[in-house]
Amino acid sequence: FLGHGKNHKDAASVRATHPIPAACGIYYFEVKIVSKGRDGYMGIGLSAQGVNMNRLPGWDKHSYGYHGDDGHSFCSSGTGQPYGPTFTTGDVIGCCVNLINNTCFYTKNGHSLGLFVFFFLPPQSNLYPTVGLQTPGEIVDANFGQQPFVFDIEDYMREWRAKIQSTIKRFPIGDRLGEWQAMLQNMVSSYLVHHGYCSTATAFARVTDTTIQEEQTSIKNRQRIQKLVLAGRVGEAIEATQQLYPGLLEHNPNLLFMLKCRQFVEMVNGTDSEVRCFSARSPRSQDSYPGSPSLSPRHGSSNSHLHSTGADSPTCSNGVMSTKSKQSHSKYPALSSSSSSSSSSSPSSVNYSESNSTDSTKSQQHSSTSNQETSDSEMEMEAEHYPNGVLENSSTRIMNGTYKHEEILQTDESSMEDSCPQRQLCGGNHAATERMIQFGRELQMLSEQLCREYGKNTVHKKMLQDAFSLLAYSDPWNCPVGQQLDPIQREPVCAALNSAILESQNLPKQPPLMLALGQASECLRLMARVGLGSCSFARVDDYLH
Repeated sequence: FLGHGKNHKDAASVRATHPIPAACGIYYFEVKIVSKGRDGYMGIGLSAQGVNMNRLPGWDKHSYGYHGDDGHSFCSSGTGQPYGPTFTTGDVIGCCVNLINNTCFYTKNGHSLGLFVFFFLPPQSNLYPTVGLQTPGEIVDANFGQQPFVFDIEDYMREWRAKIQSTIKRFPIGDRLGEWQAMLQNMVSSYLVHHGYCSTATAFARVTDTTIQEEQTSIKNRQRIQKLVLAGRVGEAIEATQQLYPGLLEHNPNLLFMLKCRQFVEMVNGTDSEVRCFSARSPRSQDSYPGSPSLSPRHGSSNSHLHSTGADSPTCSNGVMSTKSKQSHSKYPALSSSSSSSSSSSPSSVNYSESNSTDSTKSQQHSSTSNQETSDSEMEMEAEHYPNGVLENSSTRIMNGTYKHEEILQTDESSMEDSCPQRQLCGGNHAATERMIQFGRELQMLSEQLCREYGKNTVHKKMLQDAFSLLAYSDPWNCPVGQQLDPIQREPVCAALNSAILESQNLPKQPPLMLALGQASECLRLMARVGLGSCSFARVDDYLH
């Protein structure tokens, strides 16, 4: 302080640049008295925006302060009340604001001064930490957490956290315990069904005597489709969806476009079967390799959604190049990928229920039916390791309970020499790169058609630009848009597809358990906005583990 300090008119205050956030629950700061100056007329406290800064805190309305010269507290008044000891050079004074009960107390040199000094602080008043000085030579240093506090504020916060959690646990439910129990069991059951945990859901329903609303066959079909998406085999997932749920994607153009954009990304990554089928393999292994996925369903000549690739357009079927032309009756432009109907017998292809398969052999139908009765672990997709589209090991294996197929897939000796090949665009295969470029052109055509039919869509435009931007870099995995290649980016696509399937069957697109959690989280955000400090000690995550 450099003023004259002759009377109270010479006082000056300074406040923090930001108010105390209402959602923090408990707010604490400390002020060290570096020098008391001539008389030690110092005040430490709080003030609202608009309060006169030429006065010590506590003298004006919406201003609160604890003064060092007499140890009095001032609550929006020029008349103080005895509160605590005086403070001088070397002392550390702390101010703790409890936004749960809207009170305030002070500490001195790490010890609480006891009772709350200010009660009923106005909520949502945006109080600022404030320090006022009046006589020459007064110097203070504020600590907002950039250095360790002298007072153990953590212990005080633990005390209040325990109080809030105890209040939550003691919430009265009266005589409705049985009703709540049944409700919770149904929420858990629907969550298991939603995510395709068929065997777990069945076991849970048997123990709790609850009913599963969806048929097991449908659950397992969704489970297979989700596994394909999460494995990066989006083309196969699209084909499976169109076979099992005809018309679903045609009636959801936004979802269809999202899936195809994701398939393009997986082509760049080398994981989608559209480009994986171009990987070098011996002739012996080609017949057993899974068929290339189709962006349209394949049901022989009766398939109304079969897309054309052009009479001489090369496509991939079970790893074998084909120029067979097909007729198209689809509403959208063809994003072609062809595979013969016999590819469904390959070890990695998806077996569907008999009711959904129109061109399978009797042995395939028997296999499909028996597969529906297997456990969750048996429904796992075959776990082949394809680092960036290159087959890592010729033998299949058991991974997390997956089925170990007896047939051995063989690779060239060159692919066996390097067990960890360097990541390359489309697995480093020229034919696969050409197929990806062709797919990109078709994807652009689809985008233009959707734009003509439904108008401009900024989300579609951004999605397409991000996907195509991967081709602008020599190393797509380490570029500004490379996060698209992270496997975790498959999860939102998988969730959107799963929800759409459920909605098409008149089932909730989101499990009630997740809706309840979302509502609880939104309630906490609303509490924070209206200044209820207890929300800071009530985290939903604390009850999920």
